[in-house]
Amino acid sequence: RTYSYIISERKQVMIMTYYEIKKVFSKKGSKVALIFIFIVISVVLSFIIGDNKYVNHNGDAESGISAMLKVRELKKEWSGELTEDVLRKIIEENVRISQTPEAKSNDFRQNDIAYSQRQGFMDIRDLLNFDYGEFNDYNYYLADSLSPDEAVDFYSNRIKNLKNWLETDGKDQFSEKEKSYLIRAYEKMKTPLYYDYQAGWKNLFQYSPSIIMILTLVLGFLCAGIFSGEFQLKANAVFYSSYYGRNKAVWAKVKAGAIIITAIYWAVMLLYTMLVLGILGVDGANCPIQSSMSGWKSIYNITNAQEYILIVLGGYLGCLFMQSLTMLVSAKTNSSVIAVIVPFILIFLPSFLSGTSLPLLNKILGLLPDQMLQMNQVVKFFNLYEIGGKVFCAVPILIISYSILLLLIVPVIYFIYRRKEVYN
Repeated sequence: RTYSYIISERKQVMIMTYYEIKKVFSKKGSKVALIFIFIVISVVLSFIIGDNKYVNHNGDAESGISAMLKVRELKKEWSGELTEDVLRKIIEENVRISQTPEAKSNDFRQNDIAYSQRQGFMDIRDLLNFDYGEFNDYNYYLADSLSPDEAVDFYSNRIKNLKNWLETDGKDQFSEKEKSYLIRAYEKMKTPLYYDYQAGWKNLFQYSPSIIMILTLVLGFLCAGIFSGEFQLKANAVFYSSYYGRNKAVWAKVKAGAIIITAIYWAVMLLYTMLVLGILGVDGANCPIQSSMSGWKSIYNITNAQEYILIVLGGYLGCLFMQSLTMLVSAKTNSSVIAVIVPFILIFLPSFLSGTSLPLLNKILGLLPDQMLQMNQVVKFFNLYEIGGKVFCAVPILIISYSILLLLIVPVIYFIYRRKEVYN
């Protein structure tokens, strides 16, 4: 009998959870919100397809799947370890092309013809521009003035430029321990770097924060009414007077929110991932993130696949945290309007304060919840924190901190809502 009673209770909780989920998706606004997400994904895919062009020998730009395959074929010719010999060969080829009449012409079409000959090694050429210039400068034409003999300095330059920057422009931004941490992180990078065609991962990283942020806002809209609905419909008296009204019914609401967030988040992110990698390919998953221009300065010695895991897991944890705050505000204020504002504030307010030269403010901004939604940016920043005499980078602090906060918020939501007073 006891066993049957437990099963019966679980069934009742499942039914209540199902009912809460059904209430959310029965609203017309919820259906429109879901359609909006798929429209956003479609727009992003059109941007990706339009941005990945192939320039033929006549200087004409081609787009579409066939163009992407042509670019992939050219870049695959340079896949492998970026040894001194390979870098020397690339510098020689780049200098040869830069001396052609097409490259020297003032006619943009002629310049495009010269560009068509560089397409295969443009990613590596970008690395040369970063590596042989100043730490915070980028000169597109710098690689054209390099000598093949300078290939030997490629990896040592990266560390040397960091040290020079820490002694000049960055000298007041970090403590001595933090400076040592940065230099050691650069020295730990495995060399020679392995390079491969990786357009799929680069485009996946580029638009992931936008997808995750929009998804977080939409989920905030969906979850804002879970706890305030009974009060807005004046059904709170019936809810709390029911047998499970102040215990299992409240947990059913919490579970409904978690299920909605989890199901929609992973469905959208997996769909986005499969579409982008399906179009551009999964090549380059094991390439270090420093093998592309966007990750060249990163202190995180991880691969593209590992960065992707950080992005989707960090986004999920950040999304859960923000929606938990949304439901907490909804439970406290009985207002879905006030609750739905929470994700907007947490996402957009930090952007107005970013870009300052104040180290302390940058450290604070680096720990705000919006950072969880844009892990691809976190791995690029030098956000360091000294705790107990040891220096830590931002990623582990963010993941651990928001995991703990999330575990603390859930029971707070439960206790606040179950103790609400009934009124008409």
